Amino acid sequence: YHMEHHRYQGEVGVDPDLPLNFEGWFFSTPAKKALWVFLQPAFYGLRPMITNPKPPGKWEFINISFALTFDGAILYFFGLPGILYLLLGTLLGLGLHPMSGHFLSEHMVMCEGQETFCYYGPLNWLGYNVGYHIEHHDFAYIPVKNLPQVRVMAPEYYDTLGHYHSFLKVLYDFIFDEKLSPYSRTKRVLVENSEIKDLRARGGLIK
Repeated sequence: YHMEHHRYQGEVGVDPDLPLNFEGWFFSTPAKKALWVFLQPAFYGLRPMITNPKPPGKWEFINISFALTFDGAILYFFGLPGILYLLLGTLLGLGLHPMSGHFLSEHMVMCEGQETFCYYGPLNWLGYNVGYHIEHHDFAYIPVKNLPQVRVMAPEYYDTLGHYHSFLKVLYDFIFDEKLSPYSRTKRVLVENSEIKDLRARGGLIK
């Protein structure tokens, strides 16, 4: 799914990172938007199966088998508290948490004329330079450890673009700014239905 997000960014029916119409319609008040951020791991994980469903392959079944095996072991040795720890750790770590601001900052249109944004701040040390998102989209195959060098080498392309210095401010602005919602995104309909159908039949860009 990730390479399709790069190639078809904002393309309705293909880009799994693009929130569904329901998300943009329902999560429209501060309380609901806070709930959406809290449940972001669920939307992030399940949305692709709705937006751009694909038949599971061998590696997906292997992944599920390993996950269920380890979950079963944790349940056996640690009981329900162990499972709750994993569940709450996922929701709190990827939901209402400063680091989760990168989910919003990457493509949430908070100023017109730009659809991808960067975060330049200290949390990049913890997030493997996840904030260098424009650089990542420009050069998807450059290792994340080298993305800061891209900005240093080409400041005329990156320093003039809108960017953030605080994930917390991104979260705060998203929740309390009435003009923003999960669907504050640039979207486009350029890909023919036949191409989308073929893409799904092949299992994506990379099988």
